[in-house]
Amino acid sequence: MRRFSQRSHLVTLSEINITPLLDLAFVLLIIFIITTPLLEQSINLHLPKGGAPLKQLTRSDIRTVEITTSGYYSLDKQRINLPSLLNRLVADSRSNPNLVVYIRADKDSRYDLVAQVIDGCVRNGITRYSLGTAPAR
Repeated sequence: MRRFSQRSHLVTLSEINITPLLDLAFVLLIIFIITTPLLEQSINLHLPKGGAPLKQLTRSDIRTVEITTSGYYSLDKQRINLPSLLNRLVADSRSNPNLVVYIRADKDSRYDLVAQVIDGCVRNGITRYSLGTAPAR
C-alpha cells in the first residue's frame, strides 16, 4: 500500500495563483491613470484680450425658422415664403443687433432648403444662427 506522501507528488496542480495577475492589473491601471490626462490635452492657446462680453439673450432676441418636408417655411409659427422670411429677418436684425436665428428643419427635409436660409442670413449680415436638433435618447 502506498503512503499518502508518495501519492501527493503524482497529483497535478489544478489551482491558478492569481496574485501575479492582480499585480499586473494594478500596474496597468496605474499606468493608464497617469497617462490618460496627458493624452487628453488639447492645443495650448492663449486667446487675445478684447471684445465685449457676451450679452444675455431674451425671447425677443430669438427668431425661430421652421422648415417642413414639403418645403414650407414658417417664422415664429407663421407660414411664409423665403424672400419674405429673409426680409423680415433682415429688418429684425437691424432693429435688434442681438438677433439669433434658430433654424429647425425636419430630418427628412431637403438640405438645400436649410442652406438657402443660412446663405440668406450670411449674405445679409446675420451671423448668429443655430441649427436645432432633437436630444439623443
